[in-house]
Amino acid sequence: MLIIENLTHVYANGVRALDEVSLKIPPGMYGLLGPNGAGKSTLMRTIATLQAPTSGYIRFDDIDVLKTPELLRRTLGYLPQDFGVYPRVSAYDMLDHMAVLKGVADAKHRKAVVEGLLAQVNLWNVRKKALAGFSGGMRQRFGIAQALIGDPRLIIVDEPTAGLDPEERNRFLNLLAEIGENVVVILSTHIVEDVSDLCPAMAIICDGRIVREGAPLDLVQGLKGRIWMKTIDKAELEAVKAERQVISTRLFAGRTVIHVLADSDPGDGFTPVTGGLEDVYFSTLATCRRAA
Repeated sequence: MLIIENLTHVYANGVRALDEVSLKIPPGMYGLLGPNGAGKSTLMRTIATLQAPTSGYIRFDDIDVLKTPELLRRTLGYLPQDFGVYPRVSAYDMLDHMAVLKGVADAKHRKAVVEGLLAQVNLWNVRKKALAGFSGGMRQRFGIAQALIGDPRLIIVDEPTAGLDPEERNRFLNLLAEIGENVVVILSTHIVEDVSDLCPAMAIICDGRIVREGAPLDLVQGLKGRIWMKTIDKAELEAVKAERQVISTRLFAGRTVIHVLADSDPGDGFTPVTGGLEDVYFSTLATCRRAA
């Protein structure tokens, strides 16, 4: 289990990127959901020992992460939001090189590891292809392969599906789900569907603070009977916002569909709808921003 207590990080310019973050993350897929700039990447880099926090505590199983970061690195797999590769090197040679860097010294064992990982992420048929020719989804799957070298017990993936087409996104998420059966996998994203599809537990981060956590199904159940929908003209939106707690809007067939949060029927043509994790997310962010 990964335990984070009162983790705070203040940058030199005074920006408080993390504010007393506390989480307990069990084995399996765990979703960290939040908008851009909420502190997700700062939290991921801190857990991955790439930066030291201003204060706080992190423990993974019996490892005190802040005191002995080298111990965590031995059992960590990390796929950052942006990662570099040598574009003219083949997938096989690059993965072999990374395995050497991770301490897989025996050539026979390393060959088995590299071949097994390329097969696992469905890149075996393109193993001799230069990475420059890989699609975005293929690059992300290669990133997961390098993160899996050494059989890590903690895997961190930061915004892994941003920019992927639907087919590659599904392929990548299925791969993550398989990996996440036996180890701790933290999926950091601003894409609600990634979390709702994969994660039995999650947290929402806003302005560097954890503002909601739990099982997605339980969080959705907590909104039962409180989400209302109406289709309006765009010109009416500001007036509705002045009267109602609007949590989301979207255009449909030239008109605006709005969801509002209300404990009872707001009348005025609103109809009840079954809330989803997106409603949980948007209502949580709306509350967070009003309190700021």
